[in-house]
Amino acid sequence: MKSPVVAPAAPPGTLRRPARRGARAADRGVSWVLPSHPSSVSAARRLALSQLAVWALPGPADDVELLVSEVVTNALRHTAGPVRLTLCLCPADDALRCEVEDADPAPPHAREAGEEDEGGRGLYMIDLLARCWGSHPTGGGKTVWFELHVRPKAEGRPNPEAR
Repeated sequence: MKSPVVAPAAPPGTLRRPARRGARAADRGVSWVLPSHPSSVSAARRLALSQLAVWALPGPADDVELLVSEVVTNALRHTAGPVRLTLCLCPADDALRCEVEDADPAPPHAREAGEEDEGGRGLYMIDLLARCWGSHPTGGGKTVWFELHVRPKAEGRPNPEAR
């Protein structure tokens, strides 16, 4: 007997919260082009964690690692070319923004995954863990983005987690 399919009451995404105003992360963040190869997913995780260390943001590392893995995997699965991963620290908004640009113009859509299904939950995880997420078209495809709430350590203040 097949297990029932459980779906959220409302579709995930920008209905929950609109995108921030101002420049996109790609305009002022750190960015990498990743080849269309399965090894790019682990490379994206390493690059993201490395950048969090540079910014002294260990707090969101687990969520960043999981969500970067999801959006890069989806981009590689649904497009034939390389993808661009961009991270931006936005201290004014207490936000870390991640963008993944690919050549597929189709926006992401959530699947209804059954209990036994191995896939189909990525966008629901993003919806649960990110403070907001969405996508927008680009000249050659789309960008899928998410933001996580972070509190960058203020200069000159002790790190409360370093006790």
